[in-house]
Amino acid sequence: MLYDLHELQRTLLAPFTAFTQTGSQLFSNPYSPLAYTPLSRQFAAAYELANRMGKEYEKPAWSLPFTTIDKHEVAVHEDVVLAQPFCRLIHFRRDTRRKDPVILLVAPLSGHHATLLRDTVRALLPRHDLYVTDWIDARMVPAAEGTFGLDDYVHYVQTFLRHLGPDTHVMSVCQPTVPVLAAVSLLASADEPCQPRSMIMMGGPIDARKSPTQVNKLATTKPYAWFEDNLIHRVPARYPGAGRLVYPGFLQHAGFVAMNPDRHVKSHYDFYLHLLKGDESDAEAHRRFYDEYNAVLDMPARFYLDTIRTVFQEFRLPCGTWEIDGQRVDPSAIRKTALLTIEGELDDISGEGQTHAAHTLCGNLSPSKREIYTAAGCGHYGIFSGRRWRAQICPKIAEFIRAHA
Repeated sequence: MLYDLHELQRTLLAPFTAFTQTGSQLFSNPYSPLAYTPLSRQFAAAYELANRMGKEYEKPAWSLPFTTIDKHEVAVHEDVVLAQPFCRLIHFRRDTRRKDPVILLVAPLSGHHATLLRDTVRALLPRHDLYVTDWIDARMVPAAEGTFGLDDYVHYVQTFLRHLGPDTHVMSVCQPTVPVLAAVSLLASADEPCQPRSMIMMGGPIDARKSPTQVNKLATTKPYAWFEDNLIHRVPARYPGAGRLVYPGFLQHAGFVAMNPDRHVKSHYDFYLHLLKGDESDAEAHRRFYDEYNAVLDMPARFYLDTIRTVFQEFRLPCGTWEIDGQRVDPSAIRKTALLTIEGELDDISGEGQTHAAHTLCGNLSPSKREIYTAAGCGHYGIFSGRRWRAQICPKIAEFIRAHA
């Protein structure tokens, strides 16, 4: 019912968003006489702000047509090399003969599209042959494709690693650190030849018991049944996945905003002031950020609930009680894959020590195959995007990968 009410609200808001979009153009377009009235800038700014508050945000494009290799601009092509019902494996193929290390970048399935890692991809492209998991909005997956749980996520990662081969380096950002560690653990237990050369794990809840954040506390203060009864809804009839049980993206987005409401209010007010002053560069930066931040996807219900129980309530990975298809997930079986863990000093989503806990679990790795890095002054998003990511963290990853290639 809640999802249907949300769709009704969007339908009712459609004329309003169309009106505000038109109003913004009427008071800002140089060919419109209204753009030269005394209060035109104020009206244009108010209309655009209202439009952005009420409109629907679609999945953004990657928009990475080029990269720079050895000071030369090189074309980049997005090729789908494997297509699964809930995920596509995308290869960012560069027009170059240069042989660089292969990275499987496992994007989070936590409410946002994989394009949230655009800055991550952009920085890695010049020195790496890059593959990225592009998760599909669950409301767009027909119900006939069946359910998708956390174990299925692990199987997908294993499938991608087998496809790419043993010279691959796997990199996970936030939520996928747990299923990626599980996937590599199972490959190591079976001594499969496709075990990756290295794992780079960034800001993830490997052991969510350590330094619990607001996200962790929500999962532990509510019983499992509360999440099942209050956050799971059926996809409405207008979508291909009609009838599928999902954790809707609009609820996840509301949770994101509720974590820092003052920051978002200030950001929108600053955007309004930038428009009034004609500061187009700062206004455009705001647009780019919120075009990505406000574009959310639905998660399969079983995957979301599995994650709540396995990762945040029962801590099955660090406790050694997680089994997949009857096989215990045992990170101590990993001996061939080097491990780099990265945390942000100011991360308010994955607390201090949660990611570095992987080193304790991978107890049979030699010291030469492990490294810990904490990015000073860095929040959660700062470890994979922004200035510190580009200047400090990305070079650290490139160095680590080449040391274990």
